[in-house]
Amino acid sequence: MKQLKVLPIGIYAGLAAAMVGLLMFSVSWYLWDVIDGPLPGYEFVLAPGNLTLIYIWHPLFTEEINFWPKLLLLLLGQFFVVALASACVMRVFRKLRMNHTQHD
Repeated sequence: MKQLKVLPIGIYAGLAAAMVGLLMFSVSWYLWDVIDGPLPGYEFVLAPGNLTLIYIWHPLFTEEINFWPKLLLLLLGQFFVVALASACVMRVFRKLRMNHTQHD
């Protein structure tokens, strides 16, 4: 069976998460008045980016920052957290698969 490369899969997963996050943020932004709040699932989809905003960027930038830099930081956090998590999961699955094939 062909070995999957961990880094490209992590990067693609991070890019996909950032694109989905940007789409979710944009749709939620434009429909805020229509549905009286964020889209359902907004907090779940953008959780990786929001975690980086709260625990990494907020302590560094104690002053309130403008909209566009904050959106960029949200999307960067979304990308890096998902890319790192998916790369780690791929490494674990690769190790488990290698251990499984060695025992057979």
